[in-house]
Amino acid sequence: MSERKPIESWLTDMDGVLIHEGVPIPGADSFVKKLRESGKPFLVLTNNSIYTARDLHARLRRMGLDVPVENIWTSALATAKFLDDQRPGGTAYVIGEAGLTTALHDIGYVLTDHEPDYVVLGETRTYSFEAMTKAVRLIKGGARFIATNPDETGPSTEGPLPATGAVAALITKATGKQPYFAGKPNPLMMRTGLNAIGAHSETSAMIGDRMDTDVLAGLEAGMQTFLVLTGLTTPEEIEQYPYRPSMVVDSIADLVERV
Repeated sequence: MSERKPIESWLTDMDGVLIHEGVPIPGADSFVKKLRESGKPFLVLTNNSIYTARDLHARLRRMGLDVPVENIWTSALATAKFLDDQRPGGTAYVIGEAGLTTALHDIGYVLTDHEPDYVVLGETRTYSFEAMTKAVRLIKGGARFIATNPDETGPSTEGPLPATGAVAALITKATGKQPYFAGKPNPLMMRTGLNAIGAHSETSAMIGDRMDTDVLAGLEAGMQTFLVLTGLTTPEEIEQYPYRPSMVVDSIADLVERV
């Protein structure tokens, strides 16, 4: 096997890698501090489209993790970048929160329920039957179906919540139309993120806690991949997949010295 080039830039998932249920994972502060001191390009990624990068910057800072706004990349931003490339200045009917609507406004999209170019589905704390019904009718009327990410459930302190992928499945069942998912594991999210920081996949690494999203997306984008065991994937589950990460470590604390 050919030897990999040294890692010059880092992408890391947020939930399960840096934080868990609103609490920093031990070593996360040291890792972020080392990244900032190194001057290497880096991004903190999340498939959650609820929050803007500014919201996440403020939330992380309250936890003691100082991640600049420009170093945060969400599935909402990846979706907006994709739509801006595909159909600049388009229109969309959006089911989602400020993270998604702000990203679309920022690229000059008009949000409307009158013959939109796209129906764009993201996370929201309150999925409404009325909004889903409107989405179904618009898609049946010719609107293209986009979703920020395929995650079927999301975490909460009370237990798992239905997320974008689950609601997308409902709309697909009603329309017969599959959405295009912009977020992980689509390597598009990684490639647009790498472009945003001027990095190259062959000298970049992806850190995640999920084999089916983080590791798969990093692998398909051509990056080295590190799986941490502080999130959803257990050591026993790794062997169930037909692909492997470049390395498995206990937590983000084990990667501080690699920066």
